[in-house]
Amino acid sequence: MNDPRLRRLCALYDIEPSYLDIWGNAHEISEDTARTLIAAMGAKVAQHSLEDLIAERETETWRKPLPPVHVVRGAMQAQVPLRLPAKRATEKVAFTLTLESGEVRHGSVQADTLPVLERAAVGSARHIAFGLPLTDLPLGYHRLVLDGFDADSVMSLIVCPARCYLPDAVTNEGRVWGPAVQLYALRSERNWGIGDLSDLRAMLEHLGEQGAGIVGVNPLHALYPHRPEQVSPYSPSSRLFLNVLYIDVEAVADFAQCAQAQQIVYAPEFQRRLEQLRAADQVDYAGVASAKFTVLEVLYQHFREQHLNRQTPRARIFRDFQARGGSRLERHAQYEALQEHFYRQDRNIWGWPVWPAEYRDPNAPAVAQWAEHNRERIEYFQYLQWHADRQLALAGRRSYELGLGVGIYQDLAVSVDRGGADAWAWNSLYARDVSVGAPPDDFSLFGQDWGLPPLAPDRLRAMAYAPFIAMLRENMRHAGALRIDHALGLSRLYWIPVGQTAQNGAYVRYPLDDLLGVLALESQRNRCLVVGEDLGTVPPALTAALASCDVLSNRVLFFERADSGELNPPEAYPVNALAVVSTHDLPTLAGYWKGQDLADRERLKLFPSDEVREKQILARTQDRARMLMALSRAQLLTEGLTVDPASCPEMTPALSRALHVYLARSPARIVTFQLEDVIGEVQQANLPGTVDQYPNWRRKIA
Repeated sequence: MNDPRLRRLCALYDIEPSYLDIWGNAHEISEDTARTLIAAMGAKVAQHSLEDLIAERETETWRKPLPPVHVVRGAMQAQVPLRLPAKRATEKVAFTLTLESGEVRHGSVQADTLPVLERAAVGSARHIAFGLPLTDLPLGYHRLVLDGFDADSVMSLIVCPARCYLPDAVTNEGRVWGPAVQLYALRSERNWGIGDLSDLRAMLEHLGEQGAGIVGVNPLHALYPHRPEQVSPYSPSSRLFLNVLYIDVEAVADFAQCAQAQQIVYAPEFQRRLEQLRAADQVDYAGVASAKFTVLEVLYQHFREQHLNRQTPRARIFRDFQARGGSRLERHAQYEALQEHFYRQDRNIWGWPVWPAEYRDPNAPAVAQWAEHNRERIEYFQYLQWHADRQLALAGRRSYELGLGVGIYQDLAVSVDRGGADAWAWNSLYARDVSVGAPPDDFSLFGQDWGLPPLAPDRLRAMAYAPFIAMLRENMRHAGALRIDHALGLSRLYWIPVGQTAQNGAYVRYPLDDLLGVLALESQRNRCLVVGEDLGTVPPALTAALASCDVLSNRVLFFERADSGELNPPEAYPVNALAVVSTHDLPTLAGYWKGQDLADRERLKLFPSDEVREKQILARTQDRARMLMALSRAQLLTEGLTVDPASCPEMTPALSRALHVYLARSPARIVTFQLEDVIGEVQQANLPGTVDQYPNWRRKIA
């Protein structure tokens, strides 16, 4: 990219003109990529010259006296930037600060007596940014208004703690362990062919008895009731609401009162359906959805007749849930009802971007009119969310009753599906014509395009981070810990133009300090520990920033290496970490040892060349020897094993245990294990770079 004007515009839009890949190679982004990303953030690249776009962007900040939001971390005072034309610098400025508690503070200052932060020429006028001091600030979300100015003189002031919450169980010398499970993959004698929230509660009880302090689950985000085959928990419709397929239907209070529902479920034919769903080796999502929604529809009608129509105490509890969910719950249920409606008419309607035009804006009159005439259907989807929320709350409460040191460890996906509920409700917030992904690395040699739209950083800031705050609150409410998937996204995300390959992307920067501050505030308020999934090419500055905020690092045995390639010894792991042998996106321990992932990638033609394939096969042979050498140094090799990989052609339970003991000797605050590694499962849950070629997110635990 040789054009200095385009480089300047990239800087103004927080686009990095180059990046280093995982092997340390530098990549310069193309001019086409730069233009596409700038346009995705709202700039009219095709209609205006680069000079005009630069001038527009440079003056944008100075048009308003206050920024939309100002975040303070670890301090009870702030110096808010107050931007004024130089000709108004001698004026007295009055302001009102309304604290989250409702307390109102008034003040006034002479602008030219304040410290000068910055000066700029905006067109023909000079502007000055002064530092407006505010002191004795409590933690929380506050509102600053300049009196006598126009509507742009309102700012959100967010005062945050310096660090995230750490429960007593992992402070000082405290440490905990527990499993990481794919909830859908759990089998039980009573579930309906998919692990559910009652299974989660049972697992908490079972593992709690054995001394576990944490149980991790895949993202529980809302997917698509109308199209249950769309199964990736990392491509959700919404990160604010839950996947209703995880409801235990028979645990819904209405089931015990509804003879019609019981008659359906206990009928021999329905019981045979459930037995088949349980026995399947992979989750039959369509079959599970058909069975569950058949009964849930009946339960909802029973609830309307017996409770809503009679305004019983249970009806009031539901109305309270609706009130707490507010406009976000209403929007989500409207989306699900509308998508169901249009999908029934045309199976090609994959999401809101292909709805009739008058319904694509959630604030449009057509949406309000449709909602008015379809209130019962909208409330049905709210009813489903109510029960999913209640059952997750019961599981969370059970973890505290059992004395688990951390409890449920939830997972927050990096973004949402572009056709889903969140992208519709906040359609101005997401950048269009680009997707989030990752450049090539050892496990995805062509790179990854996740197909998900990114949040536009300047629009997120303009909304005072409200969507980010809402996501954290909803995912922390019933959890003891939250994993931030692809924590690199707090600092930068790899944007790929739609229609381009993953090699043609670029990194876009995000306001790390602000997002970490909000994360710390919500973590403390919800008493929820935070883990940052910081794998891959992570800048050292981000690693340091996460550590300073008490965000636990995610350390994977496969990747913890010295410069020589040898496995790091246990004592080299940091204290502020969650350590694990493998993850859902990586081979299982048995699969890694056997090279099953390499065989799968060869079969699916995921290697860019034979040379790369052969290189990775040789490297895997060396890795097996390095693992055995590491165990030998730690005196963990069991009888009959040597440092020669030929002495152990298969991953045995004894060898698997030794590798987990190796991790347990580290000082990491938390050590988790994949349930698949306990039973010696060879196939991994998800194979990055594939969609339908591999049974991602479908395999059940054997």
